[in-house]
Amino acid sequence: MNGDIVVVRGGGDIASGVIQKLHRVGFRLLVLESEHPTSVRRTVSFSEAVYNGSMELEGITAVLVKNTIEIYHAWALDHVPVAADPKGEYIGKLKPVAVVDAIIAKRNTGMHRGLAPVTIAMGPGFTAKKDVDVVIESNRGHNLGRLIFEGEAEPNTGMPGNIAGYTKERVLNAPGDGTISTVRKIGEVVKAGDIVAYVNGTEIPSKIDGIVRGLIRDGTHVTNGLKVGDIDPRIEQLENCYTISDKARAIGGAVLEALLIEIKKIKNL
Repeated sequence: MNGDIVVVRGGGDIASGVIQKLHRVGFRLLVLESEHPTSVRRTVSFSEAVYNGSMELEGITAVLVKNTIEIYHAWALDHVPVAADPKGEYIGKLKPVAVVDAIIAKRNTGMHRGLAPVTIAMGPGFTAKKDVDVVIESNRGHNLGRLIFEGEAEPNTGMPGNIAGYTKERVLNAPGDGTISTVRKIGEVVKAGDIVAYVNGTEIPSKIDGIVRGLIRDGTHVTNGLKVGDIDPRIEQLENCYTISDKARAIGGAVLEALLIEIKKIKNL
């Protein structure tokens, strides 16, 4: 076991809040992503390093790595390495003290307590003491960020968080299977009815006035109903497109708390 190495599964916007917190306090992180990440809030997702080779967010640089030598080189430069390793093969090679599932897939995609001395996951789909050691509540509201040491998080509501009175109206979904063609960029202001993207020629219009806060990468293959965009009605708050969200920060702090509690338990054994 390497006591300061933590593997984070996922590099999307919520995961990036976790990555920021753990990196800033000194853990050596490895982020595991798919070969073709589908993050919507790409401007605040370390997963973009898979496409661009590197990604900087709030003063932290993530770099794409392809072997253990490059991982250790990234750590030496105080960078966060990101590997396209959906199967988690690096977990066995590095023997981290903890594995954190930050994919938020609303289901378990391969987490189990045998992966590392400490296992943490967030949102529905996991049971603490069965699948992982600690589950983090990810649903907005009074319990956001609560540590669950036994049992499950709240079930998936299927309803996006309320921002300025809007919930599902602010989310853009794929109208069918196919390849997305985007005609807007993150940070652009749109009006209700403006076309943001197409899937195989079918329009995806904005339902409200706002800023394009998130938009899946152009040319991505999408499936019917997949979330592909996010419109923020707070037009005056352009910086929201480029900074970690309140939800991601809350969950990141909760993961850090859970990690320290579980590490302390190990040391006291």
